[in-house]
Amino acid sequence: MTARRLEKTDLTALAALYAQFWDEAMDEAVMRRQWEILEAGGRHILLAAEDGGRLVGSVMGVVCEELYGDGRPFLVVENLIVDKGQRRKGAGRMLRELEKAAEARDCAQMILVTEEERADACGFYEAYGFDRRHRGYKKTIARGDV
Repeated sequence: MTARRLEKTDLTALAALYAQFWDEAMDEAVMRRQWEILEAGGRHILLAAEDGGRLVGSVMGVVCEELYGDGRPFLVVENLIVDKGQRRKGAGRMLRELEKAAEARDCAQMILVTEEERADACGFYEAYGFDRRHRGYKKTIARGDV
């Protein structure tokens, strides 16, 4: 399994992975439009895991600027997804590559949030070196709530 940059040509396969995980259809036209925006902005790191020429995973890192401390940016890890049949087969290389990219951008830390009940994912993140002593929260903002 190899980790590499996510390409626009990967979006159809990525849509299938998202549908597998979240059990909902993805709008590929929206994904293509958003991919263009993210690529042009320069703050997103989009990586893929590939096995035998097949996309089996993806992760997104978002570089966030910081006011606190020495002002070094931090990286938010989002949308880490691995095909159900490919877990525990090396897709974690994506995280290593993401961390290298964060180091190259002088990020001070990586932050992620996952669901508590996903014991397998929590174990993976802890084994990778993420510190469990912190607590994360999410709030969904519905359109029209703001």
